[in-house]
Amino acid sequence: MKKTLFLLTLISIAFTSFSQDVFDIGIRKIEIFFAEPNWDDTLDVYYANDIGERLIADSVIIDGEVDQDVGVKYKGNSSYSANNAKNPLNIKLDYVHNGQSIDRYNVLKLSNGFHDPTFIREILTYEIAREYMPASKASYANVFINGNWNGLYTCVQSVDDDFTNEHFYERKGPLFKVENTGVQVPNCLPGQNGIWKYYTDTICLQKAYEMQSSNDWTKLGNFLDTVNNYFPDIEKVLDVDRTLWLMSFSNLTVTLDGPINNMSHNFYMFKDNNGRFSPIIWDLNSSFGTFRVSLSNPASTQDLQELDIFHGSTNNQNKMCTQMFSSDQYRRMYVAHMRTILNEQFINSNYSIRALQLQAIIDSSITADPNGFYSYADFLSNIFSSVGANNSIVGITELMNARVVFIQSLPEFIATPPTISNITSNPTNPTPHSSVSISVQITNASDVILGYRFKFHDAFKKVTMTDIGGGNYNTIISVDARDVQYYIYAENNDAGIFSPERAEKEFHQLAVVDNLVINEIMAANMSAVADQSGEYDDWVELYNGNNFSLNLNGYYLSDNEYDLTKWTFPNISIQPNDYLIIWCDTAGGTQSGLHTTYRLSADQEEVYLISPTGTVIDAVHFVNMPTDVAYARVPNGTGTFVHQAETYDANNQITSSVIDFKNNHEKLRVYPNPSNNRIYILGAKGNLTIHNLTGQEVFSRQVNRITSVDISNWKSGVYFVKSNNQVVKIIKQ
Repeated sequence: MKKTLFLLTLISIAFTSFSQDVFDIGIRKIEIFFAEPNWDDTLDVYYANDIGERLIADSVIIDGEVDQDVGVKYKGNSSYSANNAKNPLNIKLDYVHNGQSIDRYNVLKLSNGFHDPTFIREILTYEIAREYMPASKASYANVFINGNWNGLYTCVQSVDDDFTNEHFYERKGPLFKVENTGVQVPNCLPGQNGIWKYYTDTICLQKAYEMQSSNDWTKLGNFLDTVNNYFPDIEKVLDVDRTLWLMSFSNLTVTLDGPINNMSHNFYMFKDNNGRFSPIIWDLNSSFGTFRVSLSNPASTQDLQELDIFHGSTNNQNKMCTQMFSSDQYRRMYVAHMRTILNEQFINSNYSIRALQLQAIIDSSITADPNGFYSYADFLSNIFSSVGANNSIVGITELMNARVVFIQSLPEFIATPPTISNITSNPTNPTPHSSVSISVQITNASDVILGYRFKFHDAFKKVTMTDIGGGNYNTIISVDARDVQYYIYAENNDAGIFSPERAEKEFHQLAVVDNLVINEIMAANMSAVADQSGEYDDWVELYNGNNFSLNLNGYYLSDNEYDLTKWTFPNISIQPNDYLIIWCDTAGGTQSGLHTTYRLSADQEEVYLISPTGTVIDAVHFVNMPTDVAYARVPNGTGTFVHQAETYDANNQITSSVIDFKNNHEKLRVYPNPSNNRIYILGAKGNLTIHNLTGQEVFSRQVNRITSVDISNWKSGVYFVKSNNQVVKIIKQ
């Protein structure tokens, strides 16, 4: 009976919690059909004239899913050539039909691997980057045009309004692509030299920036004015932390086709709703030392391995680097971020293990690719060693193993940063509209900073913590009705450290609760829980932690902080240690149960619970709610919110159902699937187990993120991989 129950649970989770996404690592099949017989010539003409026009494909089929009347054009700079049989592609699925998409994405950008014999550089660097900063998702695709296989591509998520909403919770902010547009403006500096330069005449910016939003040149100009002339105010106009993460990552991985090089280009700049610009990494096919412009000519392998960690700090052509590195504190923060990436990805060789896994995934496609740019031998060897004319394309491990040794020998990395421990709050669970004392023990520190906020889209407010003696630091902050998100940064004269180390991307949380709380929310209920009328509507769950019944007559529930009395509770009571469900579906009093007059937005929303006196009792801010997944307090009624399988009208403490959607790139994935030989498992943490269809355990191992399993001798059939409270069904052929 236990085995049967276990099996049913695995099947339920496998089929309800995980669906394949176009950017899940694997190889998609993309079929493009043009009615135009001379489609290649037409695309070449469109590219040469740079008119922005697309050739309409009758249909694009992605893993069997059909989109019709799709706009296609060539893209790229050095990777494009009219003589190429395989050019990079930009596919706009909603070019004709508004809303047409694949897995909610309406633009796919396909790169041809021109700079990369390994064909893994772009995927690998995007995967690592997403651990620390906003970065595109990426996978592989075999592309067929009019029935003929054109070759293997990397398929990369576009930086567009969907991307900015996912990472910045804002769709309409100013967005610029930074590249040499070719626009020549009289009386303005030529080329890329003025990329960070401030111009009183913003027309001059058009030669180095491509605006992809509304008429926002003035906003960009004001930003550059601050960078150049009012740098002490930089945190008002720049997300400094995201910038430092990008700079440290790019330098560490010698990804010079971007903002840290003297010829800064090939990235995006986006302005969030806090008025701050952020650089967004892009075009990573030239990562790991394959772009050497502005270095010594010719740059040797040793030059790449020993690239100055503060590259660009003395070159006035790169004003961003010179200004950022002029601050001692920013330099220490930058090094702290680089140290984190170094420790988590490179010292432990995770990057090289992952490189080999990616290589195995695409091996057969590389072998058969009719239009590849490099030999199969180069594909196999370039992970480890240099290939090409005069060994001009450095091997990935050849570069990074030596670079790790070099960086570890630098004074900045030999220096001892402070240690952070024993972070506590008093009270442990502060009540709304009160004060809370946050304390921490730190050794070897001269300055300690607490960064905190109450909403995902807010900038962290930074305050200096007080040294109260004995290595103890403390600060008091006032809280509203929302939970607190916070991190700690400590430094001495030599080094700095964050807690958590991936701050500000990751953070500690502190629940702000009273006895009556918003306990669970579902804002994308497609099939999880039906209301009394059989409709799948959004819902909010309240929990009464009091030992007495509470009448809610005169209380309010709202999704608008400027209209807190939006919906009024009727004369209804919630019993002690019990739950109450409110459906957010506009039905009002026309259906059984409690129904509001408004719906919730899965993109971004807040829910407010208000007392009869107008006081906000509880408030919850959420973003990017996954379909059929709840957002719930764990522990029940008192904890911070996590994404998990719904626990409708019940205790939330079903920890086995918790899903880490904050780091959704760590979703448990298995490739190839089905398989008859070896499987590669991504996102596994801690104990990894595999069970057969009868519930028998056939494999168990302690792992960290990535591993491989030889299944060649297993019986064919269905198996279930389980790790980190996630389950994936696999098929052994």
